[in-house]
Amino acid sequence: MRAFMILLGALAPAVALGEEPEPKAGGPAEKPWRSDLPPLPEIEPITSAQIDASIRRGADFLISSQNKNGSWGSATMTKGLNITAPIPGAHHAFRAGSTGLALEGLLRSGDRRPESVAAIEKAEAWFLKELPRLRRGTVDTMYNIWGHSYGIKALAELYRYREGDEAKRSALKNLAQTQVQRLQRYEDVNGGWGYYDFDEATQKPTGIPTSFTTATVMMALHKGRDVMNLELPPKEVKRGIAFLQRQQTPDFAYVYSNGHRYRPRYSINRPGGSLCRSPACNVARRVWGDPGPTDEIVKVWLDRLILRNGWVDIARKRPRPHSTHFANSGYFYFYGHYYAMDCVALLPQTDRSVYYQHYAKIMLSKQEKNGCWWDYPLYQYHYAYGTGYALCVLSECRKGAK
Repeated sequence: MRAFMILLGALAPAVALGEEPEPKAGGPAEKPWRSDLPPLPEIEPITSAQIDASIRRGADFLISSQNKNGSWGSATMTKGLNITAPIPGAHHAFRAGSTGLALEGLLRSGDRRPESVAAIEKAEAWFLKELPRLRRGTVDTMYNIWGHSYGIKALAELYRYREGDEAKRSALKNLAQTQVQRLQRYEDVNGGWGYYDFDEATQKPTGIPTSFTTATVMMALHKGRDVMNLELPPKEVKRGIAFLQRQQTPDFAYVYSNGHRYRPRYSINRPGGSLCRSPACNVARRVWGDPGPTDEIVKVWLDRLILRNGWVDIARKRPRPHSTHFANSGYFYFYGHYYAMDCVALLPQTDRSVYYQHYAKIMLSKQEKNGCWWDYPLYQYHYAYGTGYALCVLSECRKGAK
């Protein structure tokens, strides 16, 4: 159903529930992003043992759920309410993105038991075979953007993992470079990246570039350059940062997509709807040299995601996207926490521990009985990508464990 009416509400008027009040006149116009949030609450310290135990359970889940061919996820679970996914290309892309995140999480977890090493090597073999084939499924669906982006991040972790094996490293770098070329090809004519193009059937997309997809690509390109010294297209990188700047509202929320610049007070574009987009967009701008999102702004949004976590947690696991307060969707959830860790890394060392503690507590509370994490029922890909996101978060949170 046309991506369930563009994911049901991303382009619709703001819902009444969950609306934030309009800013009062006479406020601090010089810093409209300043927050009146209360201090973060005191919490019982999270220990290294707790984090390690949770990570091991997550790794066990990924090992046990890996497909025979080395990938993760499948199209075998339907619910009668799935987003559009033209076969076979959309599912190839979903599987690539999910496998990339699962592999990144497993590598960053530090788990090197024999069964974990075997899973890593199987996933690496799948990537070397399948990523070169990844393209957009149809002219109007470009889920491959996620596969290229998280593929680059997983390949960067594999590159680190294969230290000393120059032949393998060369193959990984070459594959990552082809993924950069794919991202260059699928950049939108407006700058930035999206995953839908329902208006025109053009070689270069003229569709719906979104703030969060663009941030995802920019973070992948940055990691590919820093870890593997990839050659990046300077024009596309420059346009990507300019696109993110255009999506920012004065309070450092980021509107959902390019067209939403003209609807900045729709609920999805307000701070409550941007809780999981702002960390990704802020850090993507900072790592590429844009000083706009200062440390103070970064901390305000890290605090908001902790203190107002309920706004996105309400949406977690709901099958209908954009159906809750601020038009949040379940699949925003772990995505936002994943990029929050990159935001923490921007801060002075003395400021990081409190955030590691709070985000570790959140991740521990969301782990399922079988060891996985998931936030939105997407065929059968959500278990892998959710677990990959969470393992990456907890691997960083070890740095602040007591």
